[in-house]
Amino acid sequence: MLRRVDLRAPADSDDSRGGNYTHSLRRVLPRAALDVNAALAAVTPVIEAVRDRGYAAARAATNTFDGVDVAVPRVPAAALSQALAELDPAVRAALVESIRRARLVHAEQRRQRVEVQVVPGGTVTEKWIPVERVGLYVPGGLAVYPSSVVMNVVPAQEAGVPSLVVVSPPQREFGGQPHPTILAACELLGVREVYAVGGAQAIALLAYGEPGSAEYEPIEPVDVVTGPGNIYVAAAKRLLRGVIGIDAEAGPTEIAVLADHTADPAHVAADLISQAEHDPMAASVLVTDSAELADAVDAEVVRQVGLTKHVERVTAALSGPQSATVLVTDVEQGLAVVNAYAAEHLEIITADPRAVAERVRSAGCVFIGPHSPVSLGDYCAGSNHVLPTGCTARHASGLSVQSFLKGVHLVEYSRAALLEVAPHVIALADAEDLPAHGAAVKVRMPG
Repeated sequence: MLRRVDLRAPADSDDSRGGNYTHSLRRVLPRAALDVNAALAAVTPVIEAVRDRGYAAARAATNTFDGVDVAVPRVPAAALSQALAELDPAVRAALVESIRRARLVHAEQRRQRVEVQVVPGGTVTEKWIPVERVGLYVPGGLAVYPSSVVMNVVPAQEAGVPSLVVVSPPQREFGGQPHPTILAACELLGVREVYAVGGAQAIALLAYGEPGSAEYEPIEPVDVVTGPGNIYVAAAKRLLRGVIGIDAEAGPTEIAVLADHTADPAHVAADLISQAEHDPMAASVLVTDSAELADAVDAEVVRQVGLTKHVERVTAALSGPQSATVLVTDVEQGLAVVNAYAAEHLEIITADPRAVAERVRSAGCVFIGPHSPVSLGDYCAGSNHVLPTGCTARHASGLSVQSFLKGVHLVEYSRAALLEVAPHVIALADAEDLPAHGAAVKVRMPG
């Protein structure tokens, strides 16, 4: 049973839904506590050691934190092909379809070259260039995530990134290699540079590279690292931002469901539970104007939790301070609440879900109507499941082809076009007390 936050206003009151209302909502809404700063002290020496000593330090960290001694970090090509050959046919078919749908969506995201003639003889062109080398992190903790291989690799490939490398934690039960399903997904996607290393040491290894030794090949550093991970991975990304580009500091997963009396409580309960099974820190939030629905969802949660595999994990997440049922006066107030919450995943299950969804301003991904559960987006909708968490959907987007492209402007002016605008350039340079800027134009002007 979820705890309740009652935001319903008395019938004769003004709930002041504009202005300071959003600010006050952010204070009272449930949220998972993720203190990345607390992990910085733990990961800093690991990152410094990898910077100074390369894979030898990463190997030592892996032995300490994962209990596995991996002498050679790169996964052999034979292990990748074997993993695919031994993959359950049903899982293989599902991965193939997931890849196909993801390609359909991501292929349409590629930005086009734009050339603008500002004045006769003066043009500015914007072109998009894929980054040269990308490191993709695939977690391997409480669950196995071959779907994260798909969600990271497909947009990078569609962006045209020429060099891709995947890192994933080694598993003792698989001889110090990443989980075979992850290896099989890499093989399906044609990614054959895969390393058995996880945690902060993996992010550092991607950032700084490894010169190689008699035992293992060199590892070239990457330009960008993407992919979700635990708090130590998030801390490593924070510390190494600037050395590498990053997608985000991923926190615990979140689902918010905005529902009215038309919603099926069994559906809502199942969706809340589905995200709760990720992690004890996962956040599951129901926002509704129907107390009857809230009661029915509570009853369904109690019934369905007992049927799920990960009972302890789910129970911890649903009973934690990050999860709750938020009671609102009407769907309009509910919309204000979910916009303030800015969930990673937001489901809209109302009488007119599309109209409500079109008014959502802050969410990682919006799932519309009773037949679009978050689980669909996790695997086979065609959308990307690497999404902003921790309220960052107010200003950030999910992973896409754009995450792997850099925009470059090409400025080309003729002599006449430069002379025509020169007085304005000189005036602004003088206003900023940067006379050399103006001089760089004056030197090009006639006598």
